[in-house]
Amino acid sequence: MSPTSESKKARDAVEGLALDTDLGWAIRLVSTAFRRVATASVADLPGGARGYLVLVALAQGEPPSQLALAKEVSLDRTVMTYLLDDLEAHDLVLRRPDPRDRRARQVVLTETGRARLGEVRRSLASAEARLLADLTDGDAEQLRALLSRVAQTAQRELVAPDEMKY
Repeated sequence: MSPTSESKKARDAVEGLALDTDLGWAIRLVSTAFRRVATASVADLPGGARGYLVLVALAQGEPPSQLALAKEVSLDRTVMTYLLDDLEAHDLVLRRPDPRDRRARQVVLTETGRARLGEVRRSLASAEARLLADLTDGDAEQLRALLSRVAQTAQRELVAPDEMKY
């Protein structure tokens, strides 16, 4: 390949770049804005955003073990222990022995926790609506679905980075 064609390829690759189409820039900006609008919605919840994620994970169904819950929400198990202590002190969750393995502890969402989650979720939905105001309902739904898929990939990468296939 001649030096001229190499520099043309490099120039073409750079000419297609723009800040407003850069994935990293967009994720950073959206993350910062979301954190700002969402923080107020979860501020009164023990553990704030982390506490909210734990309650959401618990609302999904079968009570997970404390360790499985920590993995699901991507929290260090020591941090999870302190967070669950706070949530339990506010009667939002309950830890009980797992009937299948008495050494493990299941984490259960209490009725108080379910009610509090509903309140926080409504407040958070309002904050999210402000951030997604320029999207149609269909666009917002598609964005959530796509981000969920990317988040699942990112979570797998965090759990087993050497096993990811490129």
